[in-house]
Amino acid sequence: MEPADQSPEEVYSVWALTPEPVRSRLRGVMDGLRAAHGGPAFEPHATVVGAIRLRRSQAIEMLRAAAVGVSPYTARVTGVARGDFFYQCVYLLLEPTPEVVGASDHVSGHFGYQRPSPYMPHVSLLYGDLTDEEKEEARKKVEELDKNICGLQFEISELALYRTDTEDKTLESWELVEVAHLEKK
Repeated sequence: MEPADQSPEEVYSVWALTPEPVRSRLRGVMDGLRAAHGGPAFEPHATVVGAIRLRRSQAIEMLRAAAVGVSPYTARVTGVARGDFFYQCVYLLLEPTPEVVGASDHVSGHFGYQRPSPYMPHVSLLYGDLTDEEKEEARKKVEELDKNICGLQFEISELALYRTDTEDKTLESWELVEVAHLEKK
């Protein structure tokens, strides 16, 4: 019998990873935005479960169990938007289809995660504390960097568990812990 996990509780998130070549395409846009507006680098993703405090082994087990119940699904970009806080500075809105919302609901249920607000599927492109004018400039720059980004469609077939200390705005402590591959049912 394994001894109980005595690791400290840390903050974890579950991300839907974008596939290649979409990941490279989004990284190019993200690099262009950071060159103009600063901010930390991070992997392109759609958050499925927001920040939740757990022990590492518990978080890994929850991800594995949750992934079994989710098939690969399609995400589609419907627009470029700007938000009101650091982690939602400039982002791509995803169509809230039953598959997209259902995947988040299913995984959130496994994690016992209670959303503080209704689920808004999105892929962040820039993290930062910018003025409204700077955010609007960055939002427009996305469309300049990739004119065909709206309507972009891709399959989500991987969920990743990340350690995401939301107090660390440099993201230097953020760490990929585990990737779960979604299987067609």
